[in-house]
Amino acid sequence: MSYWYAFVGICYREWLRFFSQRARFAASLVRPLLWLVVFAAGFRAALGIAIMEPYATYINYEEYILPGLCAMILLFNGMQSSLSIVYDREMGSIKVLLTSPLPRPFLLLSKQIASALVSVLQVGAFLVIAALYDRPLEPMGYVLVIPALFLVALMLSALGIVIASRIKQLENFAGVMNFVIFPMFFLSSALYPLWKMQEASIWLYEICRFNPFTFGVELIRFALYQQLNVTALLVVSGCTLAFVILAVVGFQPVKEQGKP
Repeated sequence: MSYWYAFVGICYREWLRFFSQRARFAASLVRPLLWLVVFAAGFRAALGIAIMEPYATYINYEEYILPGLCAMILLFNGMQSSLSIVYDREMGSIKVLLTSPLPRPFLLLSKQIASALVSVLQVGAFLVIAALYDRPLEPMGYVLVIPALFLVALMLSALGIVIASRIKQLENFAGVMNFVIFPMFFLSSALYPLWKMQEASIWLYEICRFNPFTFGVELIRFALYQQLNVTALLVVSGCTLAFVILAVVGFQPVKEQGKP
């Protein structure tokens, strides 16, 4: 029961912090909606999307970038959640959590799950608004995408914790966060198909092809159309496991790392 109480307490704290910051929820919706309404309208005529998996026919640009914008919300929220870890470290509350008798991997995983649940909630709100703005997808697609969103959110939350474990001061986090967020987002298939990137530059295409965020976007994209991208599932699962291990190692006490 102690594990359950600890998990509920961590989730409750994360949700309480999220709902007390209403501007954060609004910003998480305004950003992708601006991309969907303004950015997509400007590039609709310039970027034609050919028939490609998982699409069975030609689609408009708004429909193509929808999964990428869902992943954008997960990415920004994962980094925002890791910011709270840096803040808690400066305030001292993170020490109280990590001195708990419960295993440290369990505590960090609970933090990741809580952050992922908040991220999925935000994406759900965005998909509802997007469905009202444009043509809604099949209802089953909205159901099947939930596990994909949760897994991608776990991966990005774990990555954020890895970054937070290396940053000691809150002032340094913003620069590092931008250095991670924007390359991951723009060098992926969120905004453009990979074949278009290949036409523009081979080395940019290779970077996009090996970007873990690309596989997260494609996992969401296929799930929205009731399909499973096995390669994306394996890569996202593997990256999640790797980031979780790095996060646990990063928050080990100094004496456990062999340092004086």
